[in-house]
Amino acid sequence: MPSKSSARLAALTVAAVCSAASTVVIGSPAHAASVRVHDIQGTTRVSPYAGQQVTDVTGIVTGVRTYGSSKGFWMQDPTPDADPATSEGVFVFTSSTPKAAVGDAVSVSGTVSEYVPGGTSSGNQSLTEITRPAVTVVSSGNPVPAATRIDARSVPRAYTPEAGGGSINALPLRPATYALDYYESLEGMNVQVTDARVVGATDPYTELWVTVKPKEHPSAGGGTVYGSYDSQNTGRLQIQSLGKAADFPDANVGDTLAGTTAGPLDYNQYGGYTLVASRLGTLQDGGREKETTRAASRRELAVATYNVENLDPSDDTFAAHASTIVHHLRSPDIVSLEEIQDDNGATDDGTVAADRTVTKLIDAIVAAGGPRYDWRSVDPVDKADGGEPGGNIRQVFLFDPERVSFTDRAAGDATTATGVTKVRGKAALTHSPGRVDPSNPAWENSRKPLAGEFVFRGRTVFVIANHFASKGGDQGLTSQYQPPARGSETQRHLQATAVNTFVKQLLAGQKNADVIALGDINDYEFSTTAHLLEADGALWSAVKSLPKEERYSYVYQGNSQVLDQILVSPAIRRGGHLTYDSVHVNAEFHDQISDHDPQVLRFRP
Repeated sequence: MPSKSSARLAALTVAAVCSAASTVVIGSPAHAASVRVHDIQGTTRVSPYAGQQVTDVTGIVTGVRTYGSSKGFWMQDPTPDADPATSEGVFVFTSSTPKAAVGDAVSVSGTVSEYVPGGTSSGNQSLTEITRPAVTVVSSGNPVPAATRIDARSVPRAYTPEAGGGSINALPLRPATYALDYYESLEGMNVQVTDARVVGATDPYTELWVTVKPKEHPSAGGGTVYGSYDSQNTGRLQIQSLGKAADFPDANVGDTLAGTTAGPLDYNQYGGYTLVASRLGTLQDGGREKETTRAASRRELAVATYNVENLDPSDDTFAAHASTIVHHLRSPDIVSLEEIQDDNGATDDGTVAADRTVTKLIDAIVAAGGPRYDWRSVDPVDKADGGEPGGNIRQVFLFDPERVSFTDRAAGDATTATGVTKVRGKAALTHSPGRVDPSNPAWENSRKPLAGEFVFRGRTVFVIANHFASKGGDQGLTSQYQPPARGSETQRHLQATAVNTFVKQLLAGQKNADVIALGDINDYEFSTTAHLLEADGALWSAVKSLPKEERYSYVYQGNSQVLDQILVSPAIRRGGHLTYDSVHVNAEFHDQISDHDPQVLRFRP
């Protein structure tokens, strides 16, 4: 594997003996006469021999990992027992390049360890390993045990047993009932998938996601839609490779790995169960192309939100972002940009202004044939809004002055809250642009909402640009704790309540006000965060106007999901002529310039 992947791969499987995440059980040494691989794996997620010495455990080498800090090999007992809950494979951690080769019959003595990738605080399941091994090659050139086929029939419909948020480690595995139990029962074994559809594009770490259940909540683009907390999509499986990174396919969602993809089944902190392929299927193009929305009519106001992923002047993506805005979004009248960094990016020297960043993007838009946008924003306090250290990300409004005007009212600063007043009997902002409730603890180390007052065809439209707290630190779907904890929600709930309160103030000042709250909400349309934004009918998430197979703006671990939203006030929703488009240009593609798809709302104020 090349150096670009080694740092992440090093974290995938490291000997538990070196980690505080080890599970150590004191006991007497076990011997080959009674211990085989399936005995070590046992019928729960934690080995009954964890912490014990085992001697002369035999098997056939099915895969060898020679890169990163997780060097070692997988071995499998060619004579399985009759219990479907016990895996016949195990990873042997050697720490240096192993001398064993695929097809070797080996005898291994060492310590059985349980390693939690990412550490115990991650909540991940543990990986059973044999560490500090003494390896004897008994013979070479032996047939590798046939790969167990993972397909739509073998993977159960239910995802995981319930444990009330507690650990499922001690629960007996029920591989015929739960998908996570099924995958765990194959941990370390040679497995295969056939003609698997890609549901997560190839990423910079040389990995992709497939599904063995192509009919499971399919998206319009060929992915798998994550539509509720009870719909985890059991057919998803991560694919890595034991081969050269240069040989790994550049796959998009909707493509297919035709034929057989086979190798040992691993578990890592970046997605859980992973087929580490010694044989990769042939990439078959699914024909997925980047989408283009329709242009707004003369009477329609087009408003977009677009996370441009830590854009700063040193990036080489300005032309590509400009092309997306001009050609795929059709030059919306108003564009809310998230993750605009300051003028020197991640350099941490106190710079907070983003004039160079925004001007460079505007110039690129003009060069791409688009309008010369004007812009408004509020610079943050240095290092107060989270994101990449030194980057000072913020939201920025672009607007086409030929189509829409911005109402400047005593522009606010980073710490001054905008409020609601009345001008000629109608709601107005006290500061435009201004920040919404920036001193509220809900925004600690997070982006503060940017509010602006626009006029289109004589009608005032209030726009609130948001970038809520990320999901960082939440337990993953494959966590040992079920259901997994989503601790990051607490802050987003407070943020949603703050924005909802502000919108209600606008509506109290003018019942029929046109209000739009949009941005990277970092939460789903079915989440409590969204419900709190919508509370008491103040707002409605317009992504719900789309068919379910179109509701996604982001792809994570093979799940197509909504993170970016545009919410509208009752006057806009009831006014008719509202159309919404999640424009899929990034999230499903291996050459993405952002991990988010932009969203466009068109309506007649």
